[in-house]
Amino acid sequence: MALLNFMKPKNRLEEGGRTSAPVQRDSGEPEKKCPNCHRDIPLSRLWANDLVCPCGYHFRMKARQRIQMTADRGSFHELFSDMKSENPLNFPGYNDKIETVRAASCEKEAVICGSALIGRQKCCLFVMEPYFMMGSMGSAVGEKITSLFEYAVKHRLPVIGFTVSGGARMQEGLLSLLQMAKTSAAVRRHSDAGLLYIAVLTDPTTGGVTASFAMEADIILAEPGATVGFAGARVIEQTTKKSLPDGFQKSEFVLKHGFIDSILPRCDQKKCLTELLKMHSGRSPV
Repeated sequence: MALLNFMKPKNRLEEGGRTSAPVQRDSGEPEKKCPNCHRDIPLSRLWANDLVCPCGYHFRMKARQRIQMTADRGSFHELFSDMKSENPLNFPGYNDKIETVRAASCEKEAVICGSALIGRQKCCLFVMEPYFMMGSMGSAVGEKITSLFEYAVKHRLPVIGFTVSGGARMQEGLLSLLQMAKTSAAVRRHSDAGLLYIAVLTDPTTGGVTASFAMEADIILAEPGATVGFAGARVIEQTTKKSLPDGFQKSEFVLKHGFIDSILPRCDQKKCLTELLKMHSGRSPV
């Protein structure tokens, strides 16, 4: 499998070991430094362990690798792949930035949607792409997710969503913020139809995505150590003039305060999602 396309960090959420480039050692095998245990881990070992360090640190994962890890082999059928953002506000430099991230991420947009089997249970699946403007939510992202929930209602399917985002895409202004309401309405229609929605929050899930569809699921799970919040910690400290507790906005902190249902390590995700889908369908999870 090709190595990740690592991009130069643009903001605090993109810094650190989750996006740092691998280094080449004398042995000839690329290694990656874990920001948690500070060890250099052979890249082949990380790939074999779904980009999880032996110490338990979860590196960011490209959307298609996550789909490969989660969906049954050969079962994923992509939907709405032609939807992509334009530049409705003629924001300076936005066209060039979009073309750059499309080339770097090999994706047209910051979310991939489709239908799939997980443990032979049919569902709709969306996975956000951290290497496409940190999964920022523009008009196309909102439209693709809304369309997927509408498809799920039509075909009576549950939805599984993996979120990762720095928030709304500022280059699209109010049109980006409108996606919060649009996706939330689609989630509500799916819920009113009596269908299951499970969200898995990965690092980072912040901003307008947290304030809309990421936190509206029937069951909300999160990866260990994921940043989950609305405003950034620095903004909150500057606004409240108070120091924040250790681990603020990490998934463990969010779980303790009742905002998510469970923390789910990557190695257990497919098994857990399979069991939840089976229980919802009325079949025994055993």
